[in-house]
Amino acid sequence: MSELGFTPDEMMTVAASRALKNTDVCFVGIGAPSAACNVARLTHAPDITLIYESGTIGTAPDVLPLSIGDGELCETAVTTVPVPEMFRYWLQGGRITVGFLGAAQLDRFGNINTTVIGDYDDPKVRLPGGGGAPEIATSSQEIYITMKQSRRGMVDKIDFFTSFGHGEGGDERERLGIDTKGPTLLITDLAIWKPDPETKEFTVVSLHPGATREQVQETCGWPVKFADTLDETPAPTAEELSTLRDLRARSKAAHEGIGKEKDA
Repeated sequence: MSELGFTPDEMMTVAASRALKNTDVCFVGIGAPSAACNVARLTHAPDITLIYESGTIGTAPDVLPLSIGDGELCETAVTTVPVPEMFRYWLQGGRITVGFLGAAQLDRFGNINTTVIGDYDDPKVRLPGGGGAPEIATSSQEIYITMKQSRRGMVDKIDFFTSFGHGEGGDERERLGIDTKGPTLLITDLAIWKPDPETKEFTVVSLHPGATREQVQETCGWPVKFADTLDETPAPTAEELSTLRDLRARSKAAHEGIGKEKDA
């Protein structure tokens, strides 16, 4: 906890939640994206429609799910549909306004790797893989990404293209016949980034309270570009912080309880 009264991770989650609107239909990734989406639902966007890859639509979990197969998602959903219908009708049908993803590796053009670190045939680390993320990245109307900054994660060149962002930049998505916007927002624990309108390279548009340009560059694997007019991200409000902390506390207690039941 910093002297500001909140952690960088809390600032990242709250900033990400603010990007969502009440009218959004959001395809939610597990982990940090799920926390951000549910804080939005519990604060300024109570009517947001949250969709998880397992087929749950309009879910309103009381605790954060451990995976897309968590029973909490199905139990609190308006309805649950087969996964093929989820992708064919909802996602490929253009009904998802925002796909909210995380990343193990990310480059300056919003391309995501969640497959392997190192050579594909002889990797240093085998990651969970893409799941539905590659399709989410191309079929959602736009993509938001959230991740903690590190040189290991934000790299000049990703080791594997799991989810396509803006490719090599410019109009590559359009040239490939992809008519959705792609990554339009990156929220890290230090800053808010948006793609340059022409090059599509992520550019820092807002620094979080207490963060510096030097910190952002030190934790990024490519030369960072900063907007000419750099904003400061508003600090979390008391409501946003209490909502996030209560949600995480409930989730921790629930998941620890599950672990104790399995050990019994």
